[in-house]
Amino acid sequence: MNTEAVRSFVLAAELGQLQQVADELGVTQQAVSKRIAALERELAVRLFNRTARGVELTTDGQAFLPHAQSIVAAAERGVAAIRPGSRSLRIDVLGLRSAQAVVLHDYWRAHPGTDLDVVTLKVNDPQVVVAAVQAGEVDAAFRTVTDPAALPPGVRMLHAFDSPLELLVGPGHPLASARAVTPEQLARHRIWVPGIAPRSEWAEFYDQLATAFGLRVDAAGPNFGNEVLLDALAGAADVATLVGARDRYLWPPEHDLRRIPIVNPTLAYPLSLLVRSENAHPGLAAIIDHLAALPPLPGPAWRPSWATTPS
Repeated sequence: MNTEAVRSFVLAAELGQLQQVADELGVTQQAVSKRIAALERELAVRLFNRTARGVELTTDGQAFLPHAQSIVAAAERGVAAIRPGSRSLRIDVLGLRSAQAVVLHDYWRAHPGTDLDVVTLKVNDPQVVVAAVQAGEVDAAFRTVTDPAALPPGVRMLHAFDSPLELLVGPGHPLASARAVTPEQLARHRIWVPGIAPRSEWAEFYDQLATAFGLRVDAAGPNFGNEVLLDALAGAADVATLVGARDRYLWPPEHDLRRIPIVNPTLAYPLSLLVRSENAHPGLAAIIDHLAALPPLPGPAWRPSWATTPS
């Protein structure tokens, strides 16, 4: 059923004059007449009686009107659901406890009127996320394509912010009492990061990090979630992991885990934002400005080769 024909019928029922309907829709009166005539043929009923004053609903027209109004309202809701500015700003993050989600939460608390929908696309391949941005499934995604030449036309990648890494250890670890550690100190210890996904940006990050500082990054075993990892750290004296400084982790008080800054240099995980080049959601610009205003990392920092150094 042609929704424009149904819309013309609803307006004609409300206004009673086909010329007024034509003026409202920006078409000719003849076009309105043809739409209504086609609708009547499709329904096999007469919807209007033509009078000297205009048009009046028939009994069948009166019965069809509330349904036609529902059709028009549903169509308008559907259009609004995909029109930037009339729906929530959808942004993909790696996890709801990740640094990206924390930064977005900080922004939302400062701007509580923002209609923001934070989602997590359950994929590791950045090209799949690029396709989701390109198709408009999300307005932006905190993901990195480590080869910018692989970005398709219409999608661009912006530097969002650098997330400094921290060492997370249990109370029995040799470095548990340190106030800060250097990458050279980490080289003597096992760094356990289970579940590093092949072809993901973080797989490449850890590869370069391990090579640059001679670290023993162990990705052995499936990823059973943060709770299992934290339980293992609490009872181990020979294993540690790396976490983002802004990442949120919760553990029982008896775990007594320690988050230790890494310095000289800071190990910076560069976070990027994938966005469409055109038809961006109007709320996205304020998020990008907020990211640009985040304070830079203090002191020297190490970044992987594919990262752009923020100005």
